[in-house]
Parts: sequence; structure tokens; C-alpha cells
Amino acid sequence: DRPNVLKRFVDGAEKPPFYQKRAPENTPDWLRTVTLSFPSGRTAEEVVVDDAAGLAWIVNLGCIELHPHAVRTDDLDHPDELRIDCDPGPGVEWDDVRLVAMEVKNLLEEMGLRGWPKTSGSRGMHVNARIQQRWTFTEVRRAALAFSREIERRAPKVATSKWWKEERHGVFLDYNQNAKDRTTCSAYSIRPLPDARVSAPLRWEEIPDCDPAEFTVLTMPARLKAVGDPNAKMDDEAGSLDKLLELADRDEAAGLGDAPWPPHFRKMEGEAPRVAPSRAKGMKSATTVSKKKPAKKTAGKTEASAKTTGRRSKMPLIVVANSPDKEAALAGLERWKQKNPKAASDLAVDDVLVDSMRGRSSTWTRIRVNLRNVPEKVRPKQETPDPDDDPTRAWREGLAKPC
Repeated sequence: DRPNVLKRFVDGAEKPPFYQKRAPENTPDWLRTVTLSFPSGRTAEEVVVDDAAGLAWIVNLGCIELHPHAVRTDDLDHPDELRIDCDPGPGVEWDDVRLVAMEVKNLLEEMGLRGWPKTSGSRGMHVNARIQQRWTFTEVRRAALAFSREIERRAPKVATSKWWKEERHGVFLDYNQNAKDRTTCSAYSIRPLPDARVSAPLRWEEIPDCDPAEFTVLTMPARLKAVGDPNAKMDDEAGSLDKLLELADRDEAAGLGDAPWPPHFRKMEGEAPRVAPSRAKGMKSATTVSKKKPAKKTAGKTEASAKTTGRRSKMPLIVVANSPDKEAALAGLERWKQKNPKAASDLAVDDVLVDSMRGRSSTWTRIRVNLRNVPEKVRPKQETPDPDDDPTRAWREGLAKPC
């Protein structure tokens, strides 16, 4: 009873997928659709999967994962689910994910909510909580942000609520999964991995010893027969966000404002600057120089640009690869390491940032390297990424051309 974004692997599980919000033109009459509105102001008819026939139909379109919204079709403006996405960074161990998940359980219970855990089907864990359909997406996201910050306070060594990857460590609690138009894979979704892992619902007592590799398309039928569906009574326990919103009030009274929203959302009132800290410092420096006095010309450059060009940002980040094919991007990272062995040897595990980028209908992998642990004198400069296949470049360059 939920609208779904179609994540289509039309060239197979090993090739990049694309996201399709709108139901195809040839959607059969018996398949239900509903009209959703997006932050951009646009609307779209999205598919609702009600039965096995609907499931078979979207699978035939190349949908391996299911990506339902956090709303029911009877009320598309008020979510019935708070989604806690525990997303481990590079090199983070599964033990830390489980530790954070148990902190999530305890805090949800303190807030009067029951959490229903499941493996993400990859390296992370999702904990969903049924909520009454009383709050807007903005209010649910505000509650999720307060929740994420509280988990970070309780487990600062292993958990983070920081939006920018260059500031993160450990397990990121992605509060923005609760923003309107955001989706994540459903329970029992099969993931496009070599072992066909499944996003498996769990009982809390299973968390300390569970291994996500145990839950695959081959093992899940026997598991369901043996233990049933751990989520079977989830709809019976819809709770309130009142306590979490009180926590948000306390955070804001203490000076903690809103955190960054996803890039395609309009700028929100009270939102922190939507620019990575490594870029913000450089922008601030340039603004400061320009306010002091008019720039003088110096050998083809202005004095201001000559001064700011040499400034080091807070986080010295460079992009080393862009590609719709993640394996091609990772191969580019290895070539960069071979070309820069001294810098590569100084990198910590979380200095390599593998970003899953998402455009309107395309996805690609961007790999950045944080050179904070590399001595300044030997830091490699930004060069053209290898490969440099950003699928949105042509579209962005087209926007930049004068009409």
C-alpha cells in the first residue's frame, strides 16, 4: 500500500541502474498508481505494488530492489514510518554497526517507540519505527535529526550525525532518509550483490550474533519457514514523535540549528550552509579578501585570486575518479595510489570517500581522497579524474550555455 520508486537494472545486476519515479506509459490498467508531489513542485504517477502480479510486473522492468516511500496511499503527506539508517563508512567493522543498532533500540524505547531492525542487505542496518500519521515529512525529519544527534552524543566514538562525508567517522545515522521523496530498500529486498543478499528483518536478540552474509535469496525461504516474519506485528505498534520533537526543541534551544538537506531541496529556514566545510573555508577567505579592497591585476590574475589560490582549505580533498561503473571508479583509485605511493601510504581508512552520486535519473560513483594525513609538501594536486565519466556533465554544461 505504498508508492514505489523504480530502481531499474535494465542491463543486469552488474551494470549501473537508473531511477524512475513515473510509472511507464504502458502501465497496465490493473496496476494501481497514485500522484505524488516532489520538493521541486513537480508531480508524478508512481506505481503501487499490491500483490504478486504487481511485483512480477516491476521485476520484469529490471527492478531487483524495492524502494517504497514512507507513506501509505491513503495519506501521502504524513509518513507512518520513522527510518533510522545506520550507514557504516569505509573500513567500519560490522561489530560497530551492531553496537550502534543497540543504542538505537534503547533510545527508541526511551522515546516511546518500538524499533524493527533489518540488515540493509549490504554493510549497514536499518531500524524502522511505526508512527502515527500526524506529522509532516519536515517534522519527521526534524525528529530523525534530533535522534541522530543524541545517538552521536551517546556513542561518539562509533556514531556520527554529520552530513558531510569529510566530517564523518564510524556509522552515519542518515536523518535525511526521512525527507520527502527519499526512499531506501524495503524489507526482503534482494540486493544486486554476487551473493544476492537480502535486506532481512531480525529480532533484537539476533543482533549480537547475526552476520548479513547469512541472509541471501537462497537462505531466506528456510528462515521464514523456521522463524516466521519478525515484522508481522509492526503495523500494530504505531507510536508518537512527541518526545523526539521535545528533544529537537532542547537541541535548538542549546544552539543546534537545522543540518544540511539533500541537494535537490530548496534552502530551508535555519538550515546550516549547504556547502562542504572544505569548500566553505575557501569561499569565506575569498569573500574576506574581496571586501577589503578592489583587487589589483598581477600577471594575468587579480591580487585577490593570487592570494586565495594558495590558501589551504580545512579539508584538502581531491577527486580521483568519476564513473557510472563503481568498479571502474575503484580501479581509477588504485591507479591514483600507484601514481602517488607516498601519499597513498599516509591515508587512513576513512580518508577515501566513495560517494554514491544520484542525478534525476542516473547514478554514478565519485571517489575523493582526503589528504589531511599527507604532509603538505608532498600532497598531490587536483588533476583530471581517471576515469572522468560524470553522466550529468552534459546536462549541467547545457544549462550553463547562454540561450
